Amino acid sequence: MSNDSQNLTIGALASAAGVNVETIRFYQRRGLLPEPDKPYGGIRRYDEADVARVRFVKSAQRLGFSLDEIADLLRLEDGTHCDEASRLAERKLDDIRSKLADLMRMESVLSQLVCACHERKGNVSCPLIASLQRSGQHLKPSAVDRV
Repeated sequence: MSNDSQNLTIGALASAAGVNVETIRFYQRRGLLPEPDKPYGGIRRYDEADVARVRFVKSAQRLGFSLDEIADLLRLEDGTHCDEASRLAERKLDDIRSKLADLMRMESVLSQLVCACHERKGNVSCPLIASLQRSGQHLKPSAVDRV
């Protein structure tokens, strides 16, 4: 490994990985990125492996993995635990599919309400507002609401 590849400051690491310096520090606090030793009177130095690790974290985040899930994936990064990585991905996929179903339901209801708003004639109450008010009346107050 050349000396240049081990000579990245935190700012250069952040720039190379496409994040800001605070993201690097946050990942270090979360244990997602090791913090290199600081030489006496010097500054910490990073290398290309650190750049790759930050990019890995960002890629996993774009796929919807939480930082805790990413930490689990990083423990498997040697590539020999494909079954375990696959199980993590399957759980994430199930979660995403469930959220998609919820979003589709929400889209359908909201689309109907928007259409009802556009079709209303005269001086009648807004169908969207009326629907939300009706829904709110059926909700039972939680223990938190009663405090």
